Amino acid sequence: MDKVIDIEERIPTLRERRKKRTNRKFVALLTIFLLLLVVAIYSQTKYSKLQDVAVAGANLYAPVDYQQASGLEFGDSMWSFTEKEIEEKLNGLEWVKASRVEKKWLTGLEIYIAEHEKIGYLDNETGYQMVLSNGYALEKPVDSVSGPIFTNFENDETRQKLAAQLTDVDSEVYNLISQITLNPEESSPLVSLYMNDGNEVKGTLSTLAEKLNYYPSVIAQLDEGQKGVIDMEVGISSAHMTTCTGLRKKVKMMKNPKKSNRRFSKSIIFSLVFLVLGFIMAYSFSLSQAEKNKSGYTGGAFFEQESASAAN
Repeated sequence: MDKVIDIEERIPTLRERRKKRTNRKFVALLTIFLLLLVVAIYSQTKYSKLQDVAVAGANLYAPVDYQQASGLEFGDSMWSFTEKEIEEKLNGLEWVKASRVEKKWLTGLEIYIAEHEKIGYLDNETGYQMVLSNGYALEKPVDSVSGPIFTNFENDETRQKLAAQLTDVDSEVYNLISQITLNPEESSPLVSLYMNDGNEVKGTLSTLAEKLNYYPSVIAQLDEGQKGVIDMEVGISSAHMTTCTGLRKKVKMMKNPKKSNRRFSKSIIFSLVFLVLGFIMAYSFSLSQAEKNKSGYTGGAFFEQESASAAN
């Protein structure tokens, strides 16, 4: 027979369970309340505000300019922005190649900037503007010029094409460029380059880097002291001025100096091989002639001795 438990005996146990459940709920609610209180107090203190911004890699503009471009101000909540949002704003600047943003401790922020390199200066009506490797011309004023000057490159698209070509030019040749002028009257973009060594180079904008890298090989074949115009529009030729009479003459250069040097080396090797073969053949021929002469002389003497014996 099943044992019957009186309800009055179970009441203390039920009360204890209900009390524990109530206590757990109270502790949970108290914990949540305390956390919210801490967050509210923290948000009102200086330890939740932006107090320090460090910018690294800023050369074209001052660090404060990058801080203003990011849209951040001292006193902003550290939780009101994300690193990705600031990076997107900075990467939108025309002169910035890449950026990286990191929050440091509770109130600090570090910004790392990679700027486009300078390739020259745009000549305009009011002065000069620095031109970067992506073709962008900075609007900030320039105090001094230390690089190639670009004339008639006000068009953004044309300037970008020029920048793309110059990034592929060897540094040895790039350092010799003093000025690049675009001829706007031609249907295809033609440019004239004035070099620091006194020469002038003419070529097309689309193949400028490919042919300009041969410049050291071309000028090495000119007579010492002669300066003139090097035409790289189709092939590579030079028209230079003689220092005494000033007469102008055309001197055709090879289209590819490196290939010409290889052909010259091969011709020397073939000439040496033919010379050695000729010497060997001549030596063999002389030996054979000597053997024939020797055998002919011995035969003649023997014939004379036989004739004398017959006469006796």
